[in-house]
Amino acid sequence: MNGTGIGDYGVKRIAVILAGGMGLRVGAGMPKQLIEVGGRPLLAYPIETFASCPLIDEVIVVMASGFVARAEALAVGHRVIEGGDTRTASTLNALELLAGEPDETVVLFHDAARAFVDHAVIGRCLKALESYDSVAVALPVTDTIVAVRDGHVADMPPRGGLVRFQTPQGFRLGSLRRAYELALADPAFAATDDCGVVHRYLPDVPIAIVEGDERLLKVTTALDLVVAEHFATSYRDSP
Repeated sequence: MNGTGIGDYGVKRIAVILAGGMGLRVGAGMPKQLIEVGGRPLLAYPIETFASCPLIDEVIVVMASGFVARAEALAVGHRVIEGGDTRTASTLNALELLAGEPDETVVLFHDAARAFVDHAVIGRCLKALESYDSVAVALPVTDTIVAVRDGHVADMPPRGGLVRFQTPQGFRLGSLRRAYELALADPAFAATDDCGVVHRYLPDVPIAIVEGDERLLKVTTALDLVVAEHFATSYRDSP
């Protein structure tokens, strides 16, 4: 740790909304982040929440190729860049954009498909980053999780020690840069999220866990859209 608190003068806090995916499993014929829920595109919700949060200094949207103009119309006054073919590629595009920012900069990476983030979750992430270089949002697992090998149950880990990740995931920029530098030098590199990159390539950097929210549903299927419509109704009253 560099000892610099989030509240200290000069530490910039940036939210990066990752909206580079196409969301084919939803079956809407367009990026799922542009599907209207509660009368608004999903992407509009996290943009508004991060932009209205007094703890966030800047919002960047990483948008699916071919739809940047649509994102710019929703993110007026904020930077919008084109995403990559994978989530990792989109993160790398954002890191390239932030190349001039100092290592102590705080960055929150958030999946646009988890539209209903709120200021409380954002605040918990930033508070944790006063003491840690990496933070993940998570909720306890309620289902039994089973490891399967060759079509048979191989292991049943106690669910008391298991959580399920959500986003945002937060970092001191310098730590995330170092993790990706090491990852890109590894021919076997593969990842589904940024905390996974830190965990694998910077094993001595602890990743703090803060409480998530059930409304941070990741819209993946058509059924998820039904649930999202319900969440949108209450979300208007408590951003």
